[in-house]
Amino acid sequence: MQAVTWQGRRSLSVEDVPDPSIQEPTDAIVRITSTAICGSDLHLYEVLGPYMHKGDVIGHEPMGIVEEVGSEVHRLKKGDRVVVPFNISCGHCFMCNQGLQSQCETTQVKEKGSGAALFGYSELYGSVPGGQAQYLRVPFADYGPVKVDSDAPDERYLFLSDILPTAWQAVEYANVPEGGTLAVLGLGPVGQFAARIGLHKGFRVIGVDPVPERRAMAESRGVETLDYSSDVSGKIREETLGRGPDSVVDAVGMEAHGSPVASFLHRAVSLLPDKPAQVAMETMSVDRLAALHTAVDMVRRGGTLSLSGVYGGQADPMPLMRMFDKQIQLRMGQCNVRSWTDDLLPLVEDDADPLGVMHLVTHTGGLDEAPALYEKFQKKQDGCIKVVLKP
Repeated sequence: MQAVTWQGRRSLSVEDVPDPSIQEPTDAIVRITSTAICGSDLHLYEVLGPYMHKGDVIGHEPMGIVEEVGSEVHRLKKGDRVVVPFNISCGHCFMCNQGLQSQCETTQVKEKGSGAALFGYSELYGSVPGGQAQYLRVPFADYGPVKVDSDAPDERYLFLSDILPTAWQAVEYANVPEGGTLAVLGLGPVGQFAARIGLHKGFRVIGVDPVPERRAMAESRGVETLDYSSDVSGKIREETLGRGPDSVVDAVGMEAHGSPVASFLHRAVSLLPDKPAQVAMETMSVDRLAALHTAVDMVRRGGTLSLSGVYGGQADPMPLMRMFDKQIQLRMGQCNVRSWTDDLLPLVEDDADPLGVMHLVTHTGGLDEAPALYEKFQKKQDGCIKVVLKP
């Protein structure tokens, strides 16, 4: 089969790789019909290279048709249409029973001290082959995949794999009071959905992003927007009775603009051999924290920060005195995808499309176009906000 493979920093290629096969009786093989490029895939493209291996198959936002099931899979059969969540969880361990599927004790990558294994997401999360491919082996298939009983376009359901539940969890964790104001930093795909979900829940939503096309997309859904600038916190306080928003979702993460020192360190670490680079990242790495520091400054006293953007630094300098003084509440973590499926399925199946799942994709292409589309997405060229690949 063909698959998108990692070859080095900012280097991807589409290669012929072996077809996946049933390895455990709880596995299924899914023929991929749509698979998206996620903003966190760009971390593999740039920052997390020391944990990647040449030829790794990437991607973690797929859906498709079941081609084969193992002997212990009873919920699915050949021909079923499914969405595959990005985290691999068993559904029956202590953590899964707590609704913390991203911490699944069965698939935790203990040798790296990481949570549940993820599709296509580096040695840190199990080096499991990903979904930007023609076929995908899906472990624990009786639990993870979301069955789709509809012939609606893939885009109606595809985002249940990651970015839609990630945005939903971000807003839930933001704990916005009734009638309150939610600020969303970063209007990429997760930020777009977080803003739409905030509006759906009846909050005032202000989105912040430096890219005009992203602000325009959010505005088309009724979101107020501000350009990202050095005085954006002051501007948003002017709009919120001088206090700041009740809650802030940081949908940017470790590669925020405006962090030149951390950006230099990222590049320096990327030049080291893999093992020394891993040691450096696991002991003294720092993230580009401009967005997070802006969120701390922006949120009102007693407010809540919700982090959905991925962070990986072990030595990040945080303004703890400021956070303590402002009595900020902080929630974060990988999305527990299956915890939110029942909330989201009725919304994506609603023909009114309240969350605009059919109005997010800006670019579509075949697998062979993936390397060029990754570059376009990273550089925010041509109004690129969300990419879907069609194997």
